[in-house]
Amino acid sequence: METDIVVGAGLKITCDRDALATRLGTVSRVVSSRGAVQVLAGVLLQARDGLLELAATDMELSLRTTLAAQVEGDGALVVPGKLLVDLARLLPSGELTLEYRPEEGVAELTAGSYSSRLNIFAAEDFPRLPSVDVPLHTLETASLLDTIDRVSRSASRDESRPVLTGIQVHFEGTSLAMAATDSYRLSFKRTELATAGPELEAIIPARALAELTRLATGTDVVQMGITENTVVFAAGDAWLTTRRIDGQFPDVNRLLPEAFEAEVDLPRDELRDVVRRAAVMAQRNTPLRLRFAEGELTVSAQSQDVGETSESMPAPFTGDPLEIGFNAEFLADGIDSVTSDTVRLKLINPLRPGLITTAGDDSFWYLIMPIRLAG
Repeated sequence: METDIVVGAGLKITCDRDALATRLGTVSRVVSSRGAVQVLAGVLLQARDGLLELAATDMELSLRTTLAAQVEGDGALVVPGKLLVDLARLLPSGELTLEYRPEEGVAELTAGSYSSRLNIFAAEDFPRLPSVDVPLHTLETASLLDTIDRVSRSASRDESRPVLTGIQVHFEGTSLAMAATDSYRLSFKRTELATAGPELEAIIPARALAELTRLATGTDVVQMGITENTVVFAAGDAWLTTRRIDGQFPDVNRLLPEAFEAEVDLPRDELRDVVRRAAVMAQRNTPLRLRFAEGELTVSAQSQDVGETSESMPAPFTGDPLEIGFNAEFLADGIDSVTSDTVRLKLINPLRPGLITTAGDDSFWYLIMPIRLAG
């Protein structure tokens, strides 16, 4: 599937309003909001193999899908994405018609008694999208999306360090490993697949995998292909392509401490609730204090502007008391990432990273840096 745009030809599309609104909702998620390149704010519509193809891109991600429609002509037009989405959702149910006449330079939209004339972008300015004509591997959706979900929250949102905004993805035989870090916490998950995936080690933008999660939810399988610079996913009737991020991802194995001084198994739901309640008081980057003493864990927070809180729960801890501070949001994310009934918390000392994992299972772990406590 290539996007070769026929310039200067007319196009008339008649289709179901609800079906168009649904497909527009899929592709418009990557419509660019940046004003530098205006055509990226549009959705490309063109006839392909008796169907209507819709496409959008922000030059990092691209989304494509098709729609059953009555199509006359072989031209293409680029309609402002947000405008068309809003109109499609508000128009009366039933058929609508969108007609583009090159000599007029506008598109006419009609549905029932409604009509409007839309200014459009020049189709020849729309970028050529990456090919999806590549060998594809079929992956079980549930395993893939679970792995993404367990690690993605640790990816950085800081664009000044692009490599950390991605997720390291490594397929080797039937093993899939993913890792993400923002330099304050690191998530790692290894998953055994029913069938072998592609031989691949790449850094894929976290937002691309988030879009894949939305596209693939409700499907049984996802297809995946790779080229030198891009990764291709097919889910349902949609195609997602994304660039690979260049750079050196941190060595995950070197960051994992070899030994810990204390290991404590705690009930996940109770710990999560205690941490969430304390986090309400931990504002303005106030750390949560975790104090382990004989048979007990006390979680506390103190903020000059808000107040203070303290709550204790039983904990199978022995030895000298240990107090360590963590970012409240990061700690809650780590606990939420564990899917078993029991969380295992591994600690060294107040200045070394802590590890959150599942008791008896090392396929997932979440490394979190401590915050130095005052006093």
